[in-house]
Parts: sequence; structure tokens; C-alpha cells
Amino acid sequence: MKNFILLLLVMLYTSLAFGQNTFKAIVKDSESKETLIGATAYLHGSASGAITDQNGYLDIHNIPNGTQTIIFSYIGYKEKKQTFNFPLSETETVEILLSKSEGEQLDEVVIASTRSKRTIYNIPTRIEAISGEELQEKGNMKPGDIRMMLNESTGIQTQQTSATSYNSSIRIQGLDGKYTQILRDGFPLYAGFSGGLSLMQIAPLDLKQVEVIKGASSTLYGGGAIAGLVNLVSKTPKAERELSFMLNGTSALGLDVSGFYSQKFNNKVGTTIFASYNLGTPYDPADIGLTAIPEFRRYTINPKFFLDFDDKTSLNIGFNSIVEDRTGGDITFIEGDGNATNPFFEKNNTTRFSTQLGIDRQLNDKSRLSFKNSVSYYDRKIEIPDFIFSGKQLSSFSEATYTYRETTSEWIMGLNLWTDKFTQDPLTISEVVDYKHVTSGFFVQNTWDATDKFALETGFRGDYQNEHGFFALPRISALFKVNPKLSMRLGGGLGYKTPTVFTEDAERIQFRNVLPIDVSNTRAEQSLGGNFDINFKTPLTDQLFFSINTLFFYTQIKDPLVLTLLNNGFYEFQQPNGFIDTKGIETNIKLTYRDLALFVGYTLADVNEHYNGTKNAYPLVSTHRLNNVLMYEMEEKLKIGLEAYYFSPQELNDGTTGKSYWLFGFMVEKLWENFSIFINFENFGDTRQTKFGSIFTGSIENPVFRDIYAPLDGFVVNGGIKIKL
Repeated sequence: MKNFILLLLVMLYTSLAFGQNTFKAIVKDSESKETLIGATAYLHGSASGAITDQNGYLDIHNIPNGTQTIIFSYIGYKEKKQTFNFPLSETETVEILLSKSEGEQLDEVVIASTRSKRTIYNIPTRIEAISGEELQEKGNMKPGDIRMMLNESTGIQTQQTSATSYNSSIRIQGLDGKYTQILRDGFPLYAGFSGGLSLMQIAPLDLKQVEVIKGASSTLYGGGAIAGLVNLVSKTPKAERELSFMLNGTSALGLDVSGFYSQKFNNKVGTTIFASYNLGTPYDPADIGLTAIPEFRRYTINPKFFLDFDDKTSLNIGFNSIVEDRTGGDITFIEGDGNATNPFFEKNNTTRFSTQLGIDRQLNDKSRLSFKNSVSYYDRKIEIPDFIFSGKQLSSFSEATYTYRETTSEWIMGLNLWTDKFTQDPLTISEVVDYKHVTSGFFVQNTWDATDKFALETGFRGDYQNEHGFFALPRISALFKVNPKLSMRLGGGLGYKTPTVFTEDAERIQFRNVLPIDVSNTRAEQSLGGNFDINFKTPLTDQLFFSINTLFFYTQIKDPLVLTLLNNGFYEFQQPNGFIDTKGIETNIKLTYRDLALFVGYTLADVNEHYNGTKNAYPLVSTHRLNNVLMYEMEEKLKIGLEAYYFSPQELNDGTTGKSYWLFGFMVEKLWENFSIFINFENFGDTRQTKFGSIFTGSIENPVFRDIYAPLDGFVVNGGIKIKL
């Protein structure tokens, strides 16, 4: 009997042993086939599970015989359930492919700015992208423009150039706004005079993503990208219709109404249509009699048409229009009571029209031919007491590119022609600042995947400018993937900027008494820059994920143009003997745990002027910046965000130093299937420069404004509703 029981126990043990199985898998991205580090898998109905290692592999042990379901998940990807019958007929490693969810992670975004369709993880050029849910969340905070969206990014600072009309420009790594090129789908629509109000007139609802390249980028799109470039990528139609509306109101009595429609029909014809109305009411939270937010009304409409002739040839045609009237200054005068005596005011009336045309032809499996063209018309009138500056800018951009792609290499070659003409209306001064620039260029770019771990991107551009001659612009970027967790990039190049009078300093004084550029005695500004970044990401546990990116940068600008006050009261652009340079560090840290995500960004920007052997700090730069964002998100149900931003003291143009300050924000959005409601408490600490001291000298009828380095509007609440049909 004892022997029988012993034999029974041995048979039972053997049966159990053979009933336990091991499952081996490698988890990859379904599109790029890149392995996913930190993806999780667990056996449904049990505690058994595993996490992919640095090579994307995982093992799950002790799986019983029979039909079993294994659930795979990864941050930013759709959860996948797959059923297996154990024991498996084959014991080889199973390949699991995960697809991105709508809220995909930034390191998997496909980039358009370098013309080579690659993900951020696989492209040698360092690019940052704001897309997906992050773009939508930032759009909730400021639906009428992109100023706040960019200002809250590491290494980027928006500089307000008018105390009363809110006009602003963008600074990358501390350099003046004239050194940043802003593009719309690769078109330079916001250069020269048309760049003055651009940040305040671009609504984000029809944007798919915003791509930022920091450092010398003139090789990509020509002059103007010394500090970097910002490419605004528009949405394109898909088979599934998108119809969305947004209504937003503010405690400062502002109103934003916008709508977007997109659809593709029969896989041949598609369209996108964006329209918005934006209203601002005069707002003076400091009660000093001057507007912190001006009165304005803006109308925008952007229709676009898409046509696929066949599976090889496509066409798109677009039209953008913006009409706005903006008035800041004496609030009593603007509100129409008529009691103001000799009031100060600043009026900006703008009209902007542009067309875009794009044609793509797939020649064969390896090569493609593309052509695009834009024509832009910009009319702006600036009026202050006793002075008017107005003019019209007509520009065009044409580019033809040829792309040849092999297994490990891609070549892009192209020709472009850029014309830019400004004609000033000679109303009150004798010397107009007219110019006519014609730039023709050619470029060649190669991206080479030398190995699975090393990729090299090289480029060369040659531009001929009608007033300043020929510019040779080489560029190189390298990507080294040490392992799936660690990668490094090294890059650099040359840049240039064609001189015009349209700079932050001239905008600040409404171009009054600014003399034309003396072309015969003025050289184009040229630059040399480089950067090195390290990117590390790893799972800390099965639910805790950590990533960090650190960028080291340096840019030097030779022959900078400096606006100088002459003894006769006029202003002249001069080129002192010397240069401007910026060097520093950007660090971005991201920590996610379940539905929580913490973002921490730090910027160190050491920007200096080196003129005639003397070194001085460059004005209006926060040497130290800190960005903190904590997000809680229940997918498709609830979003809660808390923000805190620190700005260190800034040197001002009058020789004084501004105060350091913090900005705090809080946002909540509740989502349902077809609509959501949101509320945003912006700057709820009510930080205002008017609390630090007066923003002007002289009388309120004839103020001389100090540099604006901190917010003037203070605490503002906005909220609204978004509808998707």
C-alpha cells in the first residue's frame, strides 16, 4: 500500500511539473520594429508576469496547460490581449507587435522637419516635438495663440516687446527672436515684418504637432535659423471624419471660438477647414490706466484641399487668412469714454494672406519627386500718438526636392527660390526702410544607417543672396545607440541671417526713427554652433518609468547687428567689433507611475556680448529656468495638471536687473465620449511685473516703457467646452 501511494505521488508531481510552461517573447513597435524596453506582460487571472529587458525580451514561467490569455502593455501603446494553447507546438520566441495609442510618447513621433520621415528615436538630428495629448492640453490653456505653448518648453522663452499690445517674439537658448525661423509645414511664412505678431495670431487647434530644432539649422531651410527653427505641422485628412469645436472664455473677458473639420473621401479627395474668432477686452489688473491685455478682434480661416490622382501622385492646395485689429494703451481711451487727455495708445491693424501648394510623385520604390510653393501677403499698420509705421510685405517660396532611399541610406537633393519684398508706406518720414531680397539655393542631405547602433546625417546648402553674396552652410549630426536604454547625439553647423530692420529692439519702439540698413557697409550675420545630448530611459519597476535627456549647446554669432541711438535722435543698426555667444545646458526628466507623470526641465543659458574687448551679459535672458509639470490622467475620462515655472533675474537694457519670479498654473479637464469641459487657473499666484515696480517712466500720456520681463496680466482663469462629432 505504501508503495502504491508513493507511486501515485510521483505520478502527480510529474504531471504537475509537465503542466507548467515557460513563455518567451520579444516585444516590438508594430511600425518601426524597434524593441520596447520595459513593456509588461502578465497571465490573465494570475499573478505571473514579466517585463522586457534591454533587448526587448521577457520570460513568463509556471504557465498551466490549456488555453491561456496573456496581456501585453506599454506606455503610449494600445493594450494587446493574445490567446495561446499550452503547451505550445513550438518553443521558439514569439514576436509581439504593439501599436501606438493616440497619446503616443514623444520619442515615437514621426518628424517632418528634416524631410526624412523618421521617429525621434531614430533620427540623428536632435528634435523636440509637442504633439498628441500634450498639444491638446497646452491648447486648453491658451486656445487663441501659441505663445504660452512655446514659453513653457525647456530652453525656449517668449519675449514681450510691447507693454500694452502684448506683441511677443520667441527666443531659443537666450538668443534674440530674429535668429529663430518659424515655419508652417516647411514654409517660411513668418519672416521679416510678418514675424512681429506671428506668435499672437496662430491658433493651435488645427496643428498636428510642433517640432523644434535648436541650434544652427540654416542648412535645412536657408537663412534665419541661427538659434533654431520651429515648424508648425498641420493636420491632414484621414478616412475617419474629424469635426471639433472649442469655446473658451476668460476672467479677463476674452473669448475664443474655433472649429476644425477634416475628412478624406474615397481614398482620393480630402479636405481640412479651420476657422476661429478671437476677442480680447481691455484689461488692467494693476489699475495703472494702461492695458496689460489689449482690445482685439481676430478672424482666421484656413481651408486646405487634398487630391490623390493615383497611388503615386498627390496634390494639396491651402489658403491661410488672418485679419486682426488690436489696440492697447490708455484704457479709458480704448473703452470709449473720451475722458482721456492726450492719451497714449498703440494700434496694430494686420491682414495676412498666404497660399500653399504641394505636389508629390513617387517615381519608383526608391525615389520620389516633390514640389511646393507658397505666396504670402502681409499688411500691417502700427499707430501711436503722432507717428504711424505701415507697409506691405510680399514674399514667395518655391522648392523642388528629389529623394532616393535605399536600405541603409537616404539622399535628399533640392533647389529653392525665396523672394521677400517690403514696401513702406511713406506717411510721416522721409527715409523708408524698403528692401527686396532674392535668395536662390541648393542643398543635399544624406542619412546613413551605418549599423544598427550608429546613424549619420550630413548636409550642405549653398545660398546666393542678391545683396550679400554666397553662403556655404555645412551641417552634420550623428546618433549613437549605446544600448536600448542609452543613446547620444552630436551635431553642429553654420548659419546666417540677412539683415533687416525687423528685430525685437526696433519693434519695441514701433520702428520710430529707425534708419534703413546701410547695405553697402553691413555684413550678414553668420554663426557657428554645436550641441551634444545624452538620452537615457529605463523602467524602474513594472509600473515606474524614468527618462532623462541632457543637452549641452554652444552658438556664436559674428557681426551682430545692434540698434544704436544716435545724437540726432535717430536709431541706426551698427556692427560693433565682436560677437555674441550662448552656451549652456538643458535637462529634461520624466517620471511616470501608473496614471501620474512628472516632468522636470532645467535650462542654464549663459549669453554674453563681446564687443570691443568688453564682455557683458546679454539682456532679457533668465540664466536659470525651471519647468515643473505634474499630470494625472485617467484615459478618456479625466486630466489634472499642476505647473510651476521659475525664472531667475534678467539683466535689462537700462543697466538694472529684474526680479526672479515663479509662475503657477492648475488645469482640469473632464472628458466624455463626444465632448469635454476644461478650466485653467493660469498664474494663480498673480505674479506681475507691476508689483515689482513701475513699467514706465514719464507721464501716462507719454510713457517710456521699461523692458518687459515678467507677466503683466497676472492671475487669469479660462475655461470652456470642446465638442467632437
